[in-house]
Amino acid sequence: MKTVLRFAIIGCGRIAPRHAQSLVDLRTSAKLVAVADVIESRAIHLAQQFGAEPLTDYRRVLERKDIDVVCICVPSGLHAQIGIEAARHGKHVVVEKPMALSLADADALIQACERAGVTLTVVLQNRYNPPMQDLKRLVDSGQLGRLLLGNATVRWYRPQSYYEDGWHGTQAMDGGALMNQSIHHIDALQWLMGDVDSVFAYGATLAHRMECEDVGVAVWRFASGALGVVEGSTVTWPENLEGSVAIFGERGSVKVGGTALNRRVLWKVEGQLEQERHLISTEAVDPPSVYGTSHRAVLADTIAAIHDGRLPQTHGHEGRRSLALVLAMYESMARGAEVHLATLKHSPTQGMEKAS
Repeated sequence: MKTVLRFAIIGCGRIAPRHAQSLVDLRTSAKLVAVADVIESRAIHLAQQFGAEPLTDYRRVLERKDIDVVCICVPSGLHAQIGIEAARHGKHVVVEKPMALSLADADALIQACERAGVTLTVVLQNRYNPPMQDLKRLVDSGQLGRLLLGNATVRWYRPQSYYEDGWHGTQAMDGGALMNQSIHHIDALQWLMGDVDSVFAYGATLAHRMECEDVGVAVWRFASGALGVVEGSTVTWPENLEGSVAIFGERGSVKVGGTALNRRVLWKVEGQLEQERHLISTEAVDPPSVYGTSHRAVLADTIAAIHDGRLPQTHGHEGRRSLALVLAMYESMARGAEVHLATLKHSPTQGMEKAS
């Protein structure tokens, strides 16, 4: 019988309850032991909800011998630092997206986990959604033929109050609509379409008082020769309107949308047209938020990977790929020029300069 892994959550903000509930659902293989947050009331509230011990100093979590895995749910600018410390204490690491805000920090986190022999999972939960898994299998099988065009569209809304918590929308701790809200869709597009050769992007801050962009648009050229279009924003008042990924090939056109990339919107594939109505009409009901319902699948995969001695599906190098794309788009915005991804591979740092 496999050992039940003991978890702690560092950071008790809006995403932490997703991790906590997922661990409760996985009670036969996981146990939530402790939660930590610099705001004591927040740690106490989450701890009381899920039967864990509240702490205010994450270092106490890392020092404990009764914790095997830490879920890092703090502001993005702290992801790499805390992840590296966790690895040095021998803890397996589950880190929310983005895994870091620079490639240097992402590489340092990956290397720290590899040196310590611990598992590193980046939370890219939408990859685990059934429609996304179906689409990945469809692409990999070649049934769409040569891929020609891909779109990632995020038309979401955030009020000004969202950016007044001290870290959202800042260069040091977050980034803008591309790094925070759109990175899941950016990740999905490159996961499906393959390596990206170059990007050209524009960004602007049009509707909010914040350091980073609330609108970003880009054109991608894939290594295969296919093209892609990315649109990400938090300006579509009064609510989230669309978050989708669309793939167009020689023999098929497919679009997955819904609240959290959980719903087939279009599914027209040569030889499968008679299945289209059934595939769409039997789709699951949308989840209540953009976080979706696949955090449990991410954590289950992490637990299995630790027991089996393998990499999880969304391991550190996978998380780095989507981060590199966002950083390439930021560099393109700053330079007003096309940026080739190859030039970033060995670059020590990339900043998030707001487009003028």
